[in-house]
Amino acid sequence: MGSRDEAQPSVAQDPFAAAAQPLLLPPAADLVDPSASSPPSPDEDSYPPISYHHGRRPIRDLPALLLFLLLSLATFALGIAAVARRNPAASHASSFVYDRSTSSCVLPSSNSFSSSSSSTFLKDLIWTLVVTLLLAGPIALAVLWLLRHYAKQVVYASIPFFIVIPSFLNVYWFVACAVGHDCRHAFPLAYRIIVLVFVFLLIGIFLWIIVANLHRIELTIQIVRVAATALANNIGLLAVLPLLGIGLLAYFSPIIVFLVFSTWNGRVVPREVEGTSKEYYKCVWKQESWVPAYFAIAIITMIWSAATLMEAKVYVISGTVAQWYFNKEESRPTKSIRSSLRNAFGPSFGTVCFSGMTVGVVRVVRAIVDSGKQDEGARGFINLILKCCANFVLAAIDFVNKFTIIFAAITGEGYCSAATMTYELLRRNLLSAVFVETVSTRILIGIIFVLSAFYAIAVCAILRGISALGMEMYFVAAFAWLLLIVVLGYFVHVLDNVIDTIYVCYAIDRDKGEVCKQVVHEVYVLLPVSRNHGSSVNRSSVIP
Repeated sequence: MGSRDEAQPSVAQDPFAAAAQPLLLPPAADLVDPSASSPPSPDEDSYPPISYHHGRRPIRDLPALLLFLLLSLATFALGIAAVARRNPAASHASSFVYDRSTSSCVLPSSNSFSSSSSSTFLKDLIWTLVVTLLLAGPIALAVLWLLRHYAKQVVYASIPFFIVIPSFLNVYWFVACAVGHDCRHAFPLAYRIIVLVFVFLLIGIFLWIIVANLHRIELTIQIVRVAATALANNIGLLAVLPLLGIGLLAYFSPIIVFLVFSTWNGRVVPREVEGTSKEYYKCVWKQESWVPAYFAIAIITMIWSAATLMEAKVYVISGTVAQWYFNKEESRPTKSIRSSLRNAFGPSFGTVCFSGMTVGVVRVVRAIVDSGKQDEGARGFINLILKCCANFVLAAIDFVNKFTIIFAAITGEGYCSAATMTYELLRRNLLSAVFVETVSTRILIGIIFVLSAFYAIAVCAILRGISALGMEMYFVAAFAWLLLIVVLGYFVHVLDNVIDTIYVCYAIDRDKGEVCKQVVHEVYVLLPVSRNHGSSVNRSSVIP
């Protein structure tokens, strides 16, 4: 190892070297070769070596699993009872009239018929969305290939469009509204100018953020390239994960049916209308008292199930990528996705349910906090402070949960044990869990935004040539843009999970002084390290 001056060349001498430097570069004396051995500290002796658990895993977090199964069984059992006890009169309760002779509500004999016709707009919209959905998969694979082989070119080619496209759309709507008669009269010129200036102000803020983070672009490109390589070596994930989403929809379908039929449990009863000069009754539908309670149980089950499936996807991604990372052979590990699925929905399903419960509670509490009304004056200010504190705590819990489920997928530990061991792992190696490169996520989102915008422009051009749509053409293109950006956004979410998983795997490598993937160490060694701890803990980073 050379001196600090030799290890860190001056930015003035080499301006391009700054982009490759870590944000908080550890001292050169602390970066040692993996072959060099250092005596373990007393704190490190109490922790067993961490590695991927390939063997049979014990069942973890059984109480969370049993609670989830009990809630699901209750939802289905009560739902089946609701279907069996439904009252067909609920579908036409508004047609009942009060019969004074019997003092009850009766259904008069009447028939009604209604029909609807499809429009050109609906036909073109459906076909456009179907074609977009079919093309979304190949587009995602093309983006993955480009990020793996030409990440630098893609990133630098996309950055200008982060500004150009919003600016073009801002000017376009202003001119189109000025030309259009209805828009010009409905939207006065002063308001149009205010909106135009405000949007340009937001674009200027975004431009400032890009310029302020230019020094991190090179490191971000390397991180994205490594993650794309890992995902390309486990390309089956892009086929398996959507199937899990389809499975969730299949699981939700009967619950939705049960919820609909549960509202049919009741009867039509007469109710006296107050405020009339003489006695007058109308017929209303009265639900049974247990229906609201069933709605609460079913909604809790659906929220927990959706959160659990999302955590199961993270578990499968983490387990699969970890097997690829720790595989020191040239060939890919076989049946890695299958083993991850077996662990996620087998012995570790209780841990996944525990994590899903945590995520579900955080989402519900955050929704309650965000929808809370604020009073005026001092009380409103206090509520605002409490709201900010609550959001900070919820974000911290959500963040810790993300790394916990990744660690559980690698080691097979229970939820609480995985949370503790993850913190200790990062602390011992002076790694900051406030990881990285939120810049990488923003750049990826920007890239899919640009691609989706170009796709929407192409849709507009095609519809203009082959369709008779007028202004509705823009709405069809907007829906196509939204659908494509949702699909590609899910692809970015998978890539983000791959980045976080590799980060934890890299931390495990540092902890053991090993190098399982040399290319990963070449990039991740440049990431920030935590300086919240003393120098007594040895840092065994690797400089290849």
